Amino acid sequence: MKFKNKKVKTPANTVTSKRIRCAMITLFLTFLALIFRLGFLQIVNGADYKEMATKQQTMSKLISAKRGNILDATGKSLAISAQVDTVSINPTKIKGKTEEQTKEIKESLAKAFSEIFELDYEETLTKVNSTASIQTIAKKVEQDKIDKLKEWMNENKVSTGINIDEDTKRYYPYNNLAAYVIGFCNSDNQGIYGIERSYNSYLTGTPR
Repeated sequence: MKFKNKKVKTPANTVTSKRIRCAMITLFLTFLALIFRLGFLQIVNGADYKEMATKQQTMSKLISAKRGNILDATGKSLAISAQVDTVSINPTKIKGKTEEQTKEIKESLAKAFSEIFELDYEETLTKVNSTASIQTIAKKVEQDKIDKLKEWMNENKVSTGINIDEDTKRYYPYNNLAAYVIGFCNSDNQGIYGIERSYNSYLTGTPR
């Protein structure tokens, strides 16, 4: 006569099974709660969080339009606009891994700005240490100085927080020739004297 072995459930096995079931139920409920929370954030608060992220990561800037040229009767240029750049910074985005490293980077950057753009070091350092979202460092900067800044950025591995934006600058090829007739523009490329002022609405382009 053969007898089949039967597994006998001991109290220890019963307790273990109950613990496993409880753990699985807890994990399932936790997972379900996370899915519910994620869905709530995406559906109910998604638009608000998206708007907040956009405000933090983007910034609107008005890029100056290229002003029209002034020519004489023979077609020679008496006033022209050439591309330059405006340099600005986002001070809070300029940082290192530690506070000490951040301080060193900002001091070095302020020194570079002051040397390249011929600015006062202390005033520039104040801008670099500012908590403002944007600080203008130099306007109407020509390409040779921009090249020096980019070289410094590459050497020091600083790529965030420094903005180089297109701009335009007014030039008069014949210097003071007929200056009272031609006139001149202010820093915002708006005519404030002579032909520059009289025909300002025609010469001014559309900012982007």
